[in-house]
Amino acid sequence: MIIVSNTSPINYLVLIGQINLLPELFEQIIIPQAVHSELSDIAAPQAVQAWISTPPDWLKIQPVSQSGDAIVDVLDPGERAAILLAQEIDADLLLLDDMKARRAAINKGFTITGILGILDQAATMKLIDLPTAIDKLRNTSFWAFDSLLQKLLDKHA
Repeated sequence: MIIVSNTSPINYLVLIGQINLLPELFEQIIIPQAVHSELSDIAAPQAVQAWISTPPDWLKIQPVSQSGDAIVDVLDPGERAAILLAQEIDADLLLLDDMKARRAAINKGFTITGILGILDQAATMKLIDLPTAIDKLRNTSFWAFDSLLQKLLDKHA
């Protein structure tokens, strides 16, 4: 299975101490250079910068050779590069959280999930304590409707 990730899912998994869910769920993750740059940017949280400074073996950084189009050109660089890379390598799944990016990816026919989908899958497989993970996520800059978070918690109660 070929999985491409944008910055957000990796960022938040590092911040909540659950980054090792990615290799447990998907074995390998591929990110474009633009995502690597965003994760290592001075504006990124220190923990994220430290984590990406020595990427794990399961994370592959790959350049994007395609140029954009009107659908993806309105997105942030990491989102745009993730979608273009996913197109280029015919990815099976795209990890995205931003709503505009998710819509663009769906319009291009991609299967997508984000941080909440990853946590949902991990909770289903009994890999995490979901209430603890959601509490930690709420203490970051991640935003989701409380009703959505509660629905996820209720599903695994």
